[in-house]
Amino acid sequence: MTLDQVVAELYGLSPAEFVAVRTERVRQARDAGDKALAATIGKLRRPTVAAWALNLLSREASDEVRALLEVGDALRDAQRRLSAEQLRALTTQRQKVVNAVTRKAAELAAGRGHHLTEPVLRDIGASLQAALADQTVADGLRAGTLTAAATYEGFGPAALIAVPNDGHRSFRTRSATAHPTEDRAEKPVTPRRADPTAADEPAPDPQAEVRRELEEMLAEVESARAAVTSARSTHATAAADLADLDDRIEALRAELTEAEHRHRFTAATERSARETLQRAQKHLDGVERRIERARKQLTPGV
Repeated sequence: MTLDQVVAELYGLSPAEFVAVRTERVRQARDAGDKALAATIGKLRRPTVAAWALNLLSREASDEVRALLEVGDALRDAQRRLSAEQLRALTTQRQKVVNAVTRKAAELAAGRGHHLTEPVLRDIGASLQAALADQTVADGLRAGTLTAAATYEGFGPAALIAVPNDGHRSFRTRSATAHPTEDRAEKPVTPRRADPTAADEPAPDPQAEVRRELEEMLAEVESARAAVTSARSTHATAAADLADLDDRIEALRAELTEAEHRHRFTAATERSARETLQRAQKHLDGVERRIERARKQLTPGV
């Protein structure tokens, strides 16, 4: 088990599954005696819902992502050549592509049971816009290991949080690091008695753990809100369907009552007609017998 394999697995999961699987991979690394790998895996950040949807795009809609990034390449080339006409055409195309890819992300997320909220869709759109303007963001999107949405304001590199492909290099950004763990400056280490069970592990940083837990809880809130929105939409649809069925049942009950009434009336009519038929048939039989007797009494030749 390598860090790249774990990163690829974790950032292909939904945010709700991330922590449980990360915990299991940490345990497996420790059981294998790789304390450094276990510590690094434990610091991987859970993606926000927007980042998860962007990662899903890179995995399941790679053609759309490639087309989007090609527009970004063309835009940067036009900017370098100061081609105003090409820039105007590409700017129009950019918005169309961003809108289309954002819709694709919503479709993919819905297929996984997540109905993305408007704020999340805005974050996705902003990240795609940033990928068009900044090669670093484009690389992060292409890798499919984002932990948070990216932003771009037109000056310098975009703010991005993503896991680097090799697990060591960082995508340098304006306001965030690309690695899912926090960069820390080297600090003097106070000599202490050696602990053979923790010789290869750095001293724990309580503040870093609190920050990570806070980020995970914020991501969980975002995921929970998306789940509530999805459940509310599902409930509204089910309630409307139920109301329609209730109306249909009432109509069918009224129709059944009318049919039962007509059945009773028709049954009575049929019974009366059957009795009339029986009496008419009996009378006809009697008349025919009398006619037959009368014919026999006639004298031949008279």
